[in-house]
This record gives sequence, C-alpha cells and structure tokens, in this order.
Amino acid sequence: LKGKPLNSFGLTRKVVYENEEFNLIQAALGIEEELEDLRYNQVVIATDADVDGMHIRLLLITFFLQFFPELLRQGHLFVLQTPLFRVRNKKSTLYCYDDTEREAAIKTLGKNPEITRFKGLGEISPDEFKHFINEDIRLDPVKIDAHESIKEMLKFFMGKNTPERQEYIIKNLRFEHDILDAKEDRILEDPPHKKSSEPKADHTPEKSEAA
Repeated sequence: LKGKPLNSFGLTRKVVYENEEFNLIQAALGIEEELEDLRYNQVVIATDADVDGMHIRLLLITFFLQFFPELLRQGHLFVLQTPLFRVRNKKSTLYCYDDTEREAAIKTLGKNPEITRFKGLGEISPDEFKHFINEDIRLDPVKIDAHESIKEMLKFFMGKNTPERQEYIIKNLRFEHDILDAKEDRILEDPPHKKSSEPKADHTPEKSEAA
C-alpha cells in the first residue's frame, strides 16, 4: 500500500473498481466474483505497530467488512504481530512483543544486552523479518459475532458520531497493567450498537500460504 488507503465506509462497490489499490487487493486475492475463488486461506494485514499502522489496519478491516464480510465470518482475516524490541548479546538474539517479554529477555541474556526498539516494519531487515513469519508466526484473528450487525458496527466505529465513540473509547481504555491484572475474560464493555452478548466463534487458523 502507498500510505493510508481510502476510507470505504458508506461507499458503493463501484469505488472498489475505481480505486487502484482496492481493485488490486481483490484481484490478488481472487475474490472479484465470489469468495469461493479465494486464493489464500490466510489473508494477513501487516502494518507498523504505531498509531498510523493501527489506522491503516482499521481502514483495511473496514474495506473487508464493507464488501467482503464473509472473509471475516469464515476466519480468513488476520493481523500480524511484529516485535517491538530486539534484545541480544554476542551469543543470542531474542525478539520481544511487549515490555514483559523484553524484561524477561534481559534477565535471560544477563548483564548489559543490546536493546533495539523497532519503530516500524521498514526498520526490520528481510533477514530478520523471516524470523517472524516462520512456524512461530503470531497472528491475531479478526473476528465478528455470528449475529453482529455489520452495518451498525461500521456506523458506530466509522460514522460521524464522534462524541459517542470518544466516550466509549475513554470509558473502556485499559493500560497494560490493567489487562494483566484483569480476572475476567472480557476486558471491554460492549459498544452501544451491540445487540447480542453471544461469545465470538473461535476460528483456529490452518497452516497454509498467507497473502
């Protein structure tokens, strides 16, 4: 992608064919006609682990929800986790995805290891990147409830109801120590648009080629 993709919320299918990047995405996946022609079992979104990267993820997920919701319902869409830190000495290199893993790596490697903070995918060399997409790849499945109203969900999170959405985000904001100390499985409250409290279906990804 070249920067941030178009916000497709509320737009018609015509925009997919007029927007070069969206058109290339659906062509590469083979889903122009129907989802049965999907070329890959796993469609993986890989972005920087920063605010801009999160925004790009949101815009891509919006695109798939808007035009290809069954891609999510059938468990094909994932987000790639990328390491935030590299901790190494002369003998070993450990990649860490959060502060807890970083502290554990420092204890494992001993005194004065070299610590690098990755700011984005562009800072990770191809030789290093291969370590994150092997059998130990970390993928977060993008799920939606079976009875979730996609229209209402997109309207709430991508619509013009900024005050209501802001209030929901502030009310449900959690810091890392809150999540670690939480005793309940469900951390966030349901947003106002939710009409079903049924648990999300668990999609276990199969080992297959990823796009």
